[in-house]
Amino acid sequence: MKKRINKSERKFQSAGGLQRSSQKPKGLNVHARSQWRWTWTKMTLLSLGILSASVPFLLHLLSDSIDLSRPSDIGLNHTLNIYLKPEEGVKVGVWHTVPEHRWKEAQGKDLDWYEKALGDGSPIFIYLHGNKGNRSALHRIGIANVLSAVGIHVLALDYRGFGDSTGEPTEAGLCTDVLYLYHWVKARSGNSLVCVWGHSLGSGVATTTAVKLLEQGKQFDGIILEGAFLNARMETNKLTEHPFTWFYWKFPYIQYFLFNPLKNKDLNLPNHENLQKIRTPLMILHAEDDHLVPFASAQELFRTAKKAQNSDERVKLVPFDASLGYLHNGLYKDPGLPNIIREFVQSLMT
Repeated sequence: MKKRINKSERKFQSAGGLQRSSQKPKGLNVHARSQWRWTWTKMTLLSLGILSASVPFLLHLLSDSIDLSRPSDIGLNHTLNIYLKPEEGVKVGVWHTVPEHRWKEAQGKDLDWYEKALGDGSPIFIYLHGNKGNRSALHRIGIANVLSAVGIHVLALDYRGFGDSTGEPTEAGLCTDVLYLYHWVKARSGNSLVCVWGHSLGSGVATTTAVKLLEQGKQFDGIILEGAFLNARMETNKLTEHPFTWFYWKFPYIQYFLFNPLKNKDLNLPNHENLQKIRTPLMILHAEDDHLVPFASAQELFRTAKKAQNSDERVKLVPFDASLGYLHNGLYKDPGLPNIIREFVQSLMT
């Protein structure tokens, strides 16, 4: 006998069936959502990895896309591009930025005006950059702008083989370029102070050139070393100047091997040895959180220079607290840097 089901029972059974059918998809939905989240997490991490890996390539391409002969194209409206020939077959590019208070006067001026401006009595700094890229890098422009703001002429050099400079980069060649620029500046600057600022690899070029000048009976009026190593042979593999270096330097030096003109060169540039010979007033700037050149290197260089010069006044170490996050390239951001530079330059005049 078939059981007759009335309408109320049918509704109840239907509702129960719906409830049972909804319970099963609920469990499946939770599992699906979990899988979906994990898939997107993996995709996000993969995307971040690809982005991080591509940044140096993009920065390299962007840097190469800049016309270094036209600094005004990137907002440097009181800067002139110059090409010098330190040797036969070698041409090096230099940006001359005049003191900021002369920016209006500098508009539209030619090389002759800029050369004469070097004799206006303002201090002059030759800026020597690190081991990759060119003079248009953000942190290098940042230092030039700080120096200009405190009334200093800046001559930012691209060594041979860097930027739009021709020739094969070698340790001797780099120093030859700087020596030529120094003599070129001295021939036009009258009694103005002529100092050198060396960052990273440039610190070694600065001190090695300073020793060569001593052999010629000459010297820089002052030296500033930023992120300086003990010697290039010890530190070359770490000199990757990229904002994501905190990630890159743990891996096979992708940027170094792809974009570094000095990657196959045997460099020494012994800051530690050079400072034992130099008697020029010296200031060492170093971030305590520098991830490429440890702060301990700056401390050792300071002790060496202080002992060599036997002076607490002529040798200074200025540390930048790790909490500021400046790493290897960020000192130009420090709001106190202009006064630090100003005080150092004033000490050279007394």
